[in-house]
Amino acid sequence: MFANHSTKTQELLQRLGAFFDQHIYPNEGRHHAELDAYRRAGNPWQVLPLIDELKVVARAAGLWNMFLPHAYKGQGGISNLDYAPLCELMGRVSWSSEVFNCSAPDTGNMETLERYATDAQKQRWLEPLLDGQIRSGFLMTEPAVASSDATNIQCSIRREGDEYVINGRKWFSSGAGNPRCAIFIVMGKTDADAPRHAQQSMVLVPRDAKGVTVLRPLTVFGYDDAPHGHMEVVLDNVRVPVDNILLGEGRGFEIAQGRLGPGRIHHCMRSIGAAERALEMMVDRLQARVAFGKPLAEQSIWHERIAESRCMIDQARLLTLNAAHMMDTVGNKAAKAEIAMIKVVAPNMSCKVVDWAIQAHGAAGVSQDFWLAEAYAHQRTVRIVDGPDEVHRNAIAKIELAKRAATRR
Repeated sequence: MFANHSTKTQELLQRLGAFFDQHIYPNEGRHHAELDAYRRAGNPWQVLPLIDELKVVARAAGLWNMFLPHAYKGQGGISNLDYAPLCELMGRVSWSSEVFNCSAPDTGNMETLERYATDAQKQRWLEPLLDGQIRSGFLMTEPAVASSDATNIQCSIRREGDEYVINGRKWFSSGAGNPRCAIFIVMGKTDADAPRHAQQSMVLVPRDAKGVTVLRPLTVFGYDDAPHGHMEVVLDNVRVPVDNILLGEGRGFEIAQGRLGPGRIHHCMRSIGAAERALEMMVDRLQARVAFGKPLAEQSIWHERIAESRCMIDQARLLTLNAAHMMDTVGNKAAKAEIAMIKVVAPNMSCKVVDWAIQAHGAAGVSQDFWLAEAYAHQRTVRIVDGPDEVHRNAIAKIELAKRAATRR
């Protein structure tokens, strides 16, 4: 069913692959050098010149906003199924997606604004995001509660006249470290007495609003992910107009479900790309190194790991493509089981393949000289972001139990 990509995707994939060969892979060293120079100077939270240069080239090549499923004023207009192999390719180099204006959390935020924002909100925030003028953050997770259950969110959004007053502490607010981050989508509680799934709302908060304080970057296995960052943010009596509410009070949980579906599948697509590259690196290393009198590639244990990696990657890819197809044909809500399954399968698979690639590289695999240590840190994190494995397994189990219960009625 998914053996052949559409003509549109084949053409885009060919062009994107050529762009990677010409502009992304050759510049991985420069990217590291620019970031390292900023870090040694004491401020890594700066836009890298390389990224700005490549954005111009990518846009001129028509490789821009490829993620957006519903076209907005000529921008985007691609199915999840068509986008999957493109996003997978971007997963091979962690910073590459920003070059094409296809990086998280902006993609999820732009889809949210396209689906749920008013015309005025779209003009104010969506259009400059699509144009690459600004970036955004998504503030949902909180340090004081188990945020895997979105109904636990305690950030207060209280109406006073024509304004909302927001108080709370968020963390792992991805994207908030970027100096061009101009807008936050904040999830908080507007009515603690409402039914459980109607207590939450989402509101648009300008990054420079009075009372917004970015306290610190949080590291992931020691990586600060600058200049993107995962920040801890305090909202202290932040005031925004009531017009900044998304969709309406009590609709936050609903929006979260709509936003996280595409976000989850994009993570999985990138995870597959990371695993594919890790397998290539594993094979190259095993063929280049000799131990105990013969190439590592001839050791039987590595035959098993190479074969198992190929099987796992292709299985995860097919499951992801099936979920993308379901999202396109029956909608995100009807595809919730398929989305949950890939969110469990893809990052776990990628963790395993990257781990084996690290093992094949020996001590070098955990060093800064290879991409693998960074890749493992990121892939391990994907098992938590947008809902941990346990939440998705629980959802899958409930769906299966309900299906069997229905057959006994």
